[in-house]
Amino acid sequence: MRRLSELKKVVERWRELEKRVADLDELASLAEEDASLQAEIQSEVEAVASRLDELEFQMAFSGEYDDRNAILAIHAGAGGTESQDWAEMLMRMYLRWAERHGYRTEILDVSPGEEAGVKSVVIAISGDYANGYLRSEHGVHRLVRLSPFDADHARHTSFALVEVMPEAKADVDVKIDPADLKVETFRSSGPGGQHMQKTSSAVRLTHLPTGLVVTCQSERSQYRNKEIALRILQARLLELELARREEEKATLKGERVAAGWGNQIRSYVLHPYKMVKDHRTGYQTSDADAVLDGELDGFINAYLRSGLGREE
Repeated sequence: MRRLSELKKVVERWRELEKRVADLDELASLAEEDASLQAEIQSEVEAVASRLDELEFQMAFSGEYDDRNAILAIHAGAGGTESQDWAEMLMRMYLRWAERHGYRTEILDVSPGEEAGVKSVVIAISGDYANGYLRSEHGVHRLVRLSPFDADHARHTSFALVEVMPEAKADVDVKIDPADLKVETFRSSGPGGQHMQKTSSAVRLTHLPTGLVVTCQSERSQYRNKEIALRILQARLLELELARREEEKATLKGERVAAGWGNQIRSYVLHPYKMVKDHRTGYQTSDADAVLDGELDGFINAYLRSGLGREE
């Protein structure tokens, strides 16, 4: 039934476009008698062509979970405040990208940095094909700039790891036995007022069979923190299963480079020149400010069209 519902949505999108084309055809016949309609027709033709291109592009998605919402996690690398500030810059970049595309965003958990930035943040991004578009962002992102936190204003290199996971559907993709969960509560360590400091509202979940640990302390309610932590854990368990399948494929097809700390996927250079370059596709732009403001489509499209992330 879930699969049927998803396919119905796909059919509805194409039927809607079909109706727009039929209306456009009717409008074109009226334009033969009324020249003032030509501007309106031209505008609609461009809109229909753009929508057609978008739908055809979505057909290129081959991943089983590409049409899902995404859980995006950002982790600051070694380097203290400098890397934590970079992690926050990436957080803003993805929030702006989601806003531009009409996706809903929810910050599920955040661990603030000591002086500035964030140590880590987990964001839920909801909308059609959010995971399909964002999976190209999974990997290490490198920043080169003049540090605003250095008294000598020296050039620094910072790293942050971005993880992208499909949001799991409870009891469909992942079933968690309550007996396999170790639940601990503790007092929140980050800023948040006296309530967060005095009550044990933060939650730590440990999945005993895999050893996965998820903590959440963003909300004042212990129940809400546990609910969010379980949502993140389900996504991580699904990602673990997908990684296991990839390892099985790798033994048959050859080694596949993992998107871990040792393998940067993109560099953002702000000094001595401005350039953002993706090391997998070779796509690059000198408009680094626009990229950091959420203009990621060029990089995402280049990755998807290259077939690098395509499932065989």
